Amino acid sequence: MQSEVRFLAQHLLHAGLGPLDERDRRVIARIAKRVHTARNVNQVFDDHLTVGERLSDRVAIIGGSWGFIIGFGLFLAAWALLNAVILVRHAFDPYPFIFLNLLLSMLAAVQAPIIMMSQNRQAAKDRLAAALDYEVNIKSETAIAELHEKLDALHARLDQSSGGSAANAA
Repeated sequence: MQSEVRFLAQHLLHAGLGPLDERDRRVIARIAKRVHTARNVNQVFDDHLTVGERLSDRVAIIGGSWGFIIGFGLFLAAWALLNAVILVRHAFDPYPFIFLNLLLSMLAAVQAPIIMMSQNRQAAKDRLAAALDYEVNIKSETAIAELHEKLDALHARLDQSSGGSAANAA
């Protein structure tokens, strides 16, 4: 198997195994073993997520939805209506709603880093997708190069056999 890998590296990429990085070596090994290179990036990425990372992704999904925005807007309107109109004399948070302001500040202080963690993971997922695409592209290029060489060999055989037939006919 190692000789097939070395042959592919030298023959198709015009390089020995020395200058290749680990990813290229992995792709060449997959080509030599005739193993599929394409993988589902979502599955590869999700296999390594922790419970906290999954939770922060869910918070980011909910916090960035129209349902959350509308629901939160209704909550704010109900809070203001309750404290400014209904419970005017005995409001638990009278206008200018200082307690509500404190709650909103605490929510923003917690929600923003959670959403940023989710965005960082999405960027890492994009990098993983690019790396997997690169592996597929390299394998495709080498497979196309192999096909070109086979076609060239077939053309050479056809030229030899037609050249030999023409010489025999003359």
